[in-house]
Amino acid sequence: MSFCSYFDTHLCHSCRWIDYHYAEQLKLKSDQLHALLNKYQPNGWQKPVTSQLKGFRNKAKMVATPTPEGIVLGLSEEVSLIDCPLYDLSMQKVLHSVQEWLRELGIKGYDIKLRKGELKYVLLTRSKSNGTMMLRFVLRSHGIIARLEGGLEELIKRSPELKVVTVNIQPVHMAILEGDEEIFLSEQRRLEERFNGIPLYIRPKSFFQTNPDVAEKLYRTASEWIDEIKPSRLWDLFCGVGGFALHCSAPEREIIGIEIEPEAIECARDSAAQLEMTNLRFESLDAASFGANSGEKPDAVIVNPPRRGLGEQLCKWLEKVSAEHLIYSSCNAVTLAKDLERLGSYEIQKVQLFDMFPHTEHYEVLVFLKKR
Repeated sequence: MSFCSYFDTHLCHSCRWIDYHYAEQLKLKSDQLHALLNKYQPNGWQKPVTSQLKGFRNKAKMVATPTPEGIVLGLSEEVSLIDCPLYDLSMQKVLHSVQEWLRELGIKGYDIKLRKGELKYVLLTRSKSNGTMMLRFVLRSHGIIARLEGGLEELIKRSPELKVVTVNIQPVHMAILEGDEEIFLSEQRRLEERFNGIPLYIRPKSFFQTNPDVAEKLYRTASEWIDEIKPSRLWDLFCGVGGFALHCSAPEREIIGIEIEPEAIECARDSAAQLEMTNLRFESLDAASFGANSGEKPDAVIVNPPRRGLGEQLCKWLEKVSAEHLIYSSCNAVTLAKDLERLGSYEIQKVQLFDMFPHTEHYEVLVFLKKR
């Protein structure tokens, strides 16, 4: 038996390894990582960074399913997940309040088969540093916005932690989480988080790590590795809200952060301004187009691509740029290994596993590369 009743009663299988001892989970992940990277002969394997086993997630994604009893937040199979132990008790409490409030308002969940109903998803994000939360309703149309807005004061009374509330319009009948249009129902438009004393801002569409405790250690480690080599010019590609760049800042260091999502860049710029960091520049660009048009050469580059990895084009460009050092943060060791094959002029100095996703086969890995 695990500590999760959803898993033990076969209602949810998201955490496929939850009944494994945690040491066994870490060994399985480490073994896979060694199998993928040993052929590159890393010079140093660092000790894996572990996670809490419960209450570590800062984001909940709930499907809004219609049932005869009213809306259910959880899986699409009419299974409520509002008591999922991966969320801390404060998030569980807010999810209970939101589900009850939606039922009182008579809001209908979106029926995939009938293509009826309005509410598709409920997304909840929590700031670990101050406990405030952001709530997003993903709707099929604008039809029920007035009803949500009219009842919002009552919801805030029940859950005063909710500081940012938005509606996202996703009209397409496809398994797409969100659409382009975001409508704010609250005056506040972002959450503030703090990692290692550095302010980071979370807006509705900006990517943010889901395990803040481990993410904090990930950024700190990258900062320590950068401080060892003391580059004068650093590039942070796929920078998100600026976590790596902000942590690696130093008075004598020029840093450029590149990210395609404008909301994330806005957050990164706000953090730099609050810290009065004038040597940081953040630009909303595609990493590939930035790489093709930049005439400068950095001393070091940090990359944090999505699960698909860098790909052939970006790896070729990085080989051409020929920075002395490269730090690669990956959430998919398989695509990481493929990219390392393409980055043949680099050798691995350090590898460290960060267990960002306990009870699953997924993890984050940080690799420190040096020109041969």
